[in-house]
Amino acid sequence: MAGVFYPRDPQTLRTVLADCLAQAIGRQAAPNAADAARPARASMPKALIAPHAGYVYSGPIAASAYSTLGDAAHGIERVVLIGPSHFLPFSGLAVSRAKAFETPLGVVPVDDAARRDVLRVPHVVTADTPHAHEHSLEVQLPFLQVLLGEFRVLPIAAGEATAREVAAALECVWGNEETLTVVSSDLSHYLEYAAARSVDASTAESILNCSTELGGEQACGCVGINGLMHVARERDLEVRLLDLRNSGDTTVERSRVVGYGAFALYEPRVTR
Repeated sequence: MAGVFYPRDPQTLRTVLADCLAQAIGRQAAPNAADAARPARASMPKALIAPHAGYVYSGPIAASAYSTLGDAAHGIERVVLIGPSHFLPFSGLAVSRAKAFETPLGVVPVDDAARRDVLRVPHVVTADTPHAHEHSLEVQLPFLQVLLGEFRVLPIAAGEATAREVAAALECVWGNEETLTVVSSDLSHYLEYAAARSVDASTAESILNCSTELGGEQACGCVGINGLMHVARERDLEVRLLDLRNSGDTTVERSRVVGYGAFALYEPRVTR
């Protein structure tokens, strides 16, 4: 998708990413008074939800998610990346046979040990076709490359699967501080600006409440989100809304917009 969803030239791509991340630093979304009153979290998130449209549309919102990684990002060695299969319907979850994924910023090796582990989980299969033209996973990689440096990735394309099935796969490779999980998803599609804001606000509230019943009209990556929310319930994760906008906020067109949300999930604080 280089040259389509994001710049093909490496230096231009780095500049675009730097601009998006600079805008995101210090920006805090506050969808309601209760959220605005929460103290800021200094720890690094264990999981993120980030959008996957062209950078001109969703890049600033994705940056709101990735900017939370901060200086501790270089401690991340593995990223489990799950996103929807837009072009090939199938049942279950699919990992590619590829040894690496490549962007203009370089090659990211696939974590083969994690791939072998997750393939032991029911409903997870090896299949290259869902990955061949899928942008939802690829567009996350340049953000990760500039922030993490060297890391391994486990890209998972999501077909039709229950929240419990997805959660089983995520739990298998959940790991500790060295592992970050990223769910790739946009929100509503092609509504008028005001209608999209209303629908997306309701969807964001459902995510904050760890709903495992989102549908495709709310989020194209609902399968991955529902699975992550199942994990969040089991692990008592704190879900934070970081940014909630749509393409009408990042471009001038407001008659048919796509919604974007950035969320961070934190593990419970350890008290002594």
